Formats: sequence, structure tokens, C-alpha cells
Amino acid sequence: MTHLTDPRTKYHAGPFPKDDETQPGLVSETAPEPDHGERTYRGSGRLEGRRALVTGGDSGIGRAAAIAFAREGADVAISYLPEEQDDAETTAELIDEAGRKAFLLPGDISEEEVARATVRTADERLGGLDLLVLNAAYQKQRDTDADIPTEEFDRVMRTNLYAPFWMAREALPLMPAGSSLIVTTSIQGFAPSPGLLDYAMTKAALVAFVQALAEQQGPEGIRVNGVAPGPIWTPLIPATGWPDNLPSFGQDTPLGRAGQPAELAGAYVYLASEDASYVSGTVLAVTGGKHL
Repeated sequence: MTHLTDPRTKYHAGPFPKDDETQPGLVSETAPEPDHGERTYRGSGRLEGRRALVTGGDSGIGRAAAIAFAREGADVAISYLPEEQDDAETTAELIDEAGRKAFLLPGDISEEEVARATVRTADERLGGLDLLVLNAAYQKQRDTDADIPTEEFDRVMRTNLYAPFWMAREALPLMPAGSSLIVTTSIQGFAPSPGLLDYAMTKAALVAFVQALAEQQGPEGIRVNGVAPGPIWTPLIPATGWPDNLPSFGQDTPLGRAGQPAELAGAYVYLASEDASYVSGTVLAVTGGKHL
């Protein structure tokens, strides 16, 4: 008899601790600790010989994708902020344990030259680049009346929107036909929350970026897709500034709980693999049943 897992009870359903971390969120400060697939993801050679760069690969969704890529046979470079070094080293150890090469690329990609240099360095160290995951993002809870300091607004735009643009622009001339570019969008790009006004703006823009870039790059043989996570329990969440909302995080989904980073890994692997050879310009929802 096939063993079935009830998705409502597969992971912690809450409540979550009423916590308030500082940015950037770190795995060591996140309770309960997110599942990135460290003990659960099993590969089957679907990305054998591929060369991937994952931004925000130190923890959360980026770590889950990096682990899955490595266990599917890819070498992986990850970019991250210098203050996330410990988490990044843990991710690198997991890539190494999978028998693949890991490359650590610290730096603040909200600065143009850092973003561009990160792509060039990844290409050099990997011996080429054919898989790019633009995942790094920044969000904070905002006050009403669009009362967002310009400095903070600029930080969100540069991290979530400028950096993906800069890195895609740098990477595409280096990527051969058959390559895959995957952008982490969000349910916020379709159903925006007022308290995440600026973050939601960037995620909506990234949906247009995916669709337009897919049409542009199709004739070059490069597929471009997005993944739209719903409420996923990552270190970014308790660092967002939601101490009052954290206990019920994700419990308004049809499945009744927040998702875990490991539950997105398969989406990134699918879009990166030959199984998705005719898939481009799409945004794959992983939202616990919430509609985009």
C-alpha cells in the first residue's frame, strides 16, 4: 500500500514563537529551525554536470534549492551577505557532502559592481554557468500611508529588483542554449499586503521580468521561469518585524500551515531540468493552496 502523507500535518502548523529578529535573519536565531531538505531531499541525477549560481543561498529557499541542485548532480555557487557567513558555510558543507563542488561568494549584491562581479566569479569558478537562480530578497513590515523612508525603499528596490536585473544582464551572454534562469517571485506579486507595500511592488515587477525575459530569450534557447512562494518559514520571516503576527503565520492557507523551504526544492529542480524543456515564461505557485 502506498504511504500517503497528510500535507496539513507534515510540518509544524503553529503557533510560532512571538519573536523579532534583526536583519539579516539567521538559521541559528530561527525557531523552530526551518527544514531545507538537509535530511529529506533525495536526488536522482536530474541536473548531472550542471553549473548553478543561487543568490541568497545561505539559508531559506536559496539553501533548499542549493541542496537539491547538488544532490541532483550540479556544482553550486551561492551568494550571500558577509554577515551570513556561518549559514553559507553550512550550505557549502551540504553541497560538498553530496559530492559536488561548492563556491562561496559573499557580497552585497544591492551594489551593481558586486552583483556583476558575483556572476563573473561564479562563471569562472564553476567553469561556466547554465543555471541561475535569482532568489535573494529583503522585506520589512511597513507603516500605513506609504510611510517608508527613502533609504529603506531604495534598499528593497536595489536588492529585490536592481540586483536580479544586473545579474541577469551579466549572466545571459555567458549562458549557453539549454540554460535555465529561475526568479523567486512571491504570492505578494499577485495578492499584495499593505504592510509589505514596497516588497510587493518588487515582486509584481519580477513577474513581468520573467514573462518579458522569457519571450526575449526563447530564440536564444534559454528558458526563464519564476517560483511564487506563499508563506514559507525562513529566517527572513521573524526578521520582518511581525512579532504580533508570527504566532499565526501561514495558518490562513487552505492547508492550514506555513510551508517549509524543502517544499519548494522540487519546483526549482523541475524548472531547471530537462523535464521542463518546454516550460518558459511561467510562474509556478507553491502557496499551500492560496490563489495567485
